Amino acid sequence: MSRQLKLGAFLMATGHHVAAWRHPDVPANAGLDFAHYKRLAQIAEAAKFDALFVADSVAAPTQDIASRMARSDHFEPLTLLSALSAVTEHIGLIATATTSYNEPYHVARKFASLDHLSGGRAGWNLVTSDNAAEALNFGRDEHIGHAERYSRAREFHQVVTGLWDSWEDDAFIRDKASGAYYDPAKLHVLNHVGEHFRVKGPLNVARSPQGQPVIVQAGSSETGRELAAQTAEVVFTAQTSLANAQAFYADLKGRLPKYGRSADSLKIMPGVFVVVGGTEAEAQEKYETFQQLVEPEVGVALLGRMLGNFDLSKYPLDGPLPELPLTESGQQSRQKLLTELAGRDSLSLAELGRKIAGGRGHYSLVGTPEQIADRLQEWFEQGAADGFNVLVPHLPGGLEDFANGVVPELQRRGLFRTEYEGRTLRQNLGLARPGNRFV
Repeated sequence: MSRQLKLGAFLMATGHHVAAWRHPDVPANAGLDFAHYKRLAQIAEAAKFDALFVADSVAAPTQDIASRMARSDHFEPLTLLSALSAVTEHIGLIATATTSYNEPYHVARKFASLDHLSGGRAGWNLVTSDNAAEALNFGRDEHIGHAERYSRAREFHQVVTGLWDSWEDDAFIRDKASGAYYDPAKLHVLNHVGEHFRVKGPLNVARSPQGQPVIVQAGSSETGRELAAQTAEVVFTAQTSLANAQAFYADLKGRLPKYGRSADSLKIMPGVFVVVGGTEAEAQEKYETFQQLVEPEVGVALLGRMLGNFDLSKYPLDGPLPELPLTESGQQSRQKLLTELAGRDSLSLAELGRKIAGGRGHYSLVGTPEQIADRLQEWFEQGAADGFNVLVPHLPGGLEDFANGVVPELQRRGLFRTEYEGRTLRQNLGLARPGNRFV
């Protein structure tokens, strides 16, 4: 089979556009409506998406402007995906869990359980937290600094993956006649002692169907890229142009050999914000419908959050983006991207906030299925992507538009599957099943 691209469906309750919840076709209570998520999962699975992706934060926004934004109430992602595993059969289930405000044993146990529940479809999006408010919910006065977050994340990954290898694949023999439940020779106690964690183990969950859930990351800073090259199997990234995406792709793939890894062991899937219409004019009209719902203050509040947890409310809306220090609490790569965007296009604060209201800095496409497929094919074939994490303005409508329009066009071009290749997320992504490190 010729190389084919991979697709993830990024589910953000009402949709990725900051004003999606105000659209008449969107259920405003979507964040806590399981029937809504069930429908989304089944739309994506029918279209043969590789995975659903659910982001997370362990803090609710409380600023005055937060009351104008639909980001305060939503399911905890592992709980949600465990429920969705019972109403789907093939699609992967990727959830975010921060290494900054969790413990490795908890994360290892929950994702191993999800992998068993789903028959091998779990993925862990390893993040270091870019929301400074999370610190206040976990006994801290301020967010952990950028360098320390990544140091902790590297060791966190080491502990989690070590715990996932606590048992060999055939350790649990459960022989009623002999009375042997497991083979003690196939149990491995981790006994980890490091800078950030002390974890004895073993994990009280058998080795999972995939051997280990798929490891996903989204960091694009220098530190984030190095961590991804060492540990990630899928990388989500925000790139605004083909040239930038090609440079990122080449850089990250080029780091793999020093960790003994092949290029195919890591799938790079940039985010792409997509608005689909029967004609280009129809697609633009759909997009403008959402843009007209963006209150300037809401756009600027979102911008401040994306830049690295800065309060921009004291600056004039029609003025330029102020010069900001390098964020220690947020995503440094996203700060750089948005700052460059503001300078390149000479955007005022309000204009920049409105511009990112849908894609949040990701590559954005507004057009017909054929036009969108053209650009996805270009990135895929020109060394910029192995696939895409698809962001749509509103749900479920935006996902249905993509599934019914763009997916068939990609299939017609031989760029995307018509049936799932395997039963597990690893099989469908073309990733090897890892061996047990203790064997």
